[in-house]
Amino acid sequence: MITAAQLRAARVLLGLDQRRLAELSGLSVPTIQRMEASESMVRGNVDSLVKLMTALEGAGIELIDEGAVSSVGGRGVRLKINSGSARTSLDTQIGKASRGTRARR
Repeated sequence: MITAAQLRAARVLLGLDQRRLAELSGLSVPTIQRMEASESMVRGNVDSLVKLMTALEGAGIELIDEGAVSSVGGRGVRLKINSGSARTSLDTQIGKASRGTRARR
């Protein structure tokens, strides 16, 4: 699971706005907005949550679950160790999403 705070932090860490995250995850902007506005745990159907998590992880985000090893404890996000390739992965995903958007027009 992911909290709304983790989602917002992950998006900001990647330098994405809500529109871009929606494109990468295949979700709508209102869905991303609703997820980020949650009070604690992000709620949504399983398919939407999987799309969101896959997009974040593919872009280089590592979600830290409560109780997992972290320097201060609690939940959080961090870039994966090989963050250089995470940026390349994000750029690749952005290119693919852009091509897909152009093809649908």
